[in-house]
Amino acid sequence: MDTSLVDLAIALPVVLALAAVIALLLRRVFGPARSLSMPTMTVIGVLGVSVGLLLSAWVGGAARLWVPTTILFSVGASLGLSAIVAAVVAAARRDGGDIDVPALLRAGESDRVEFKETARWNVRENRKDPRMEIAIAKSIAAFLNSRGGTLVIGADDAGTAIGLDRDLATLRTPDHDRFELWLRDMLSKAIGRNAAAQPRIVFATADEGGPAVCVVVCRPAPRPVFLTQPKDGGSVTDLWVRVGNSSRALGVDEAVEYVARHWQPSVKTVVLGRPGS
Repeated sequence: MDTSLVDLAIALPVVLALAAVIALLLRRVFGPARSLSMPTMTVIGVLGVSVGLLLSAWVGGAARLWVPTTILFSVGASLGLSAIVAAVVAAARRDGGDIDVPALLRAGESDRVEFKETARWNVRENRKDPRMEIAIAKSIAAFLNSRGGTLVIGADDAGTAIGLDRDLATLRTPDHDRFELWLRDMLSKAIGRNAAAQPRIVFATADEGGPAVCVVVCRPAPRPVFLTQPKDGGSVTDLWVRVGNSSRALGVDEAVEYVARHWQPSVKTVVLGRPGS
């Protein structure tokens, strides 16, 4: 029996499993919204193993597959390459360089754009208010259930960048990383973990040296997103959509009709396995 073929037969599923584990780990570290897809990260992990094998043969002189040197080089190269790619992608998706914030603010609110001065702080009552959080979740759910859109937190109705200082002051660690963690956690409770991972969140300034705003970019969701909020000692679940420049909850009959129309089966569903939008 050719032992090289046996080694290859065993190594292939092991390499794929290793690459998938590394991809899953890095997506958890950087967040699904700031990472490449699982298949893409898995392929990068496999390429990393190939690089490790070449390095092992070149540097360590190891010609056997199942020896410690080869395994260490393979795992290390796969993890290293995947981490580098994930970090670069996360940084590129986080810096907001492709989002023209000044133009966004100048254009004003529309069916695809909404401004919120704060996410946690009630400006009128000068206190932290859970109702502000629900308002944020409603807007994001409505964008996900419609044609998508962008929510800017830290800008007033006129499109003036106010900044996030009041919201940051409510956090134990007042920085943008903690704000994003809080926002995703709040959304996970309100609209579910899968839906909460969909929006892209970046922090950017409208002017050099000006206050930073939080830009939440929402693409149309592949399936309905329902928002659950507390009410009268219990909870209520609604389907929110964009109607003109505002977000609105649909009644049961309206929601059933909207879901059937908005996510109706199509050729895309059959071919790609995704609902149409």
